[in-house]
Amino acid sequence: MIRSYLSLNNFNPNKILRFLFFLFVLSFFCCDSKNQKLITLNGLAFGTSYKIEYYDFNNKPEISKGIDSVIYSINKSLSTYLPESDISKINKGNKNIITDILFQDVFNLSKKIHRKSEGYFDPTVGVLRNAYGFGDTKPIKLITDSKLDSMMNYVGFDKVKLLENGKVLKENKNIYLDFNSIAKGYAIDKIVEYIKSKNIDNLRVEVGGELRTVGRNLLYDINWTIGIESINSKVSNRMLRARINLINKSIAGSGNFRKNRIDSITNKKYVHTINPLNGKAEQGDVLSSYVIAKTCAEADAYATTFMAMGIKNSKKMISRLGEIDAYLVYLDSLGQTKTYITKGFENLIIE
Repeated sequence: MIRSYLSLNNFNPNKILRFLFFLFVLSFFCCDSKNQKLITLNGLAFGTSYKIEYYDFNNKPEISKGIDSVIYSINKSLSTYLPESDISKINKGNKNIITDILFQDVFNLSKKIHRKSEGYFDPTVGVLRNAYGFGDTKPIKLITDSKLDSMMNYVGFDKVKLLENGKVLKENKNIYLDFNSIAKGYAIDKIVEYIKSKNIDNLRVEVGGELRTVGRNLLYDINWTIGIESINSKVSNRMLRARINLINKSIAGSGNFRKNRIDSITNKKYVHTINPLNGKAEQGDVLSSYVIAKTCAEADAYATTFMAMGIKNSKKMISRLGEIDAYLVYLDSLGQTKTYITKGFENLIIE
């Protein structure tokens, strides 16, 4: 290309000037990006911790304030742990709440995944989650078959509608909405969206182990690398099963190896993943699931879905979707621990 510009046969001063200007701009941005510093923000949100890393020339206090504003807005709309949030008021039977765009986004995406998963992803399991002791109320002391049958009358996302005026219509006032299996991922997406609006192109946002990356890790001039936690990992001694390159995508994980409860009366073990089709909180054959998707909300929701639906149905759904990648740890028919990894996920693993 340079030879053609400098050829005496087609000498054109304007072309040369434009080409030199292009080289100048390119070299400016290359050198300029190297002057960006890694800014790290740590804090607490949604009952867990967050770590946000991004590259910029200076630490801008307004970005931290903006992130706090995003977290506040999502809590106000979707937190079941705040009594004055919109979702808490709706769960208490208030029919006049006009939901905001955050609630509506999460509701509509949940409806989409509910249909695709044939009901295995269901935000109306809140009444069951509370009963089993994984929600924001005291658990039921003894869950009998009759009590479970009674509670199942309040489960089913098809029993809830979002009206055009933004209000929520429930078939039964006792239906309890709980978007915790998607809201954290959605919050990460909104935080990323906010940071990118500040002309920041290289960042990583992690909240409670779920992540989304944009661009690269400029300090080392590599893609952002993410660790996949082993099911044998302990809180005091984190163990990694694998490391992956995550390029402009999100990853979320779900597992019952720590999130479980032993009933003090029956000595029965309950896990936090509830099967919305039968209402049971029993350990299935999937021990942990990691999902890579374009958005963290989708990754969050599908990771929970695969825990509930089991390995056989999960494989079918992953193949049918074709838009996500997954890493599932499960028990086979002999009780042996196995892994199922999609090709796309496997290609991201760092040897």
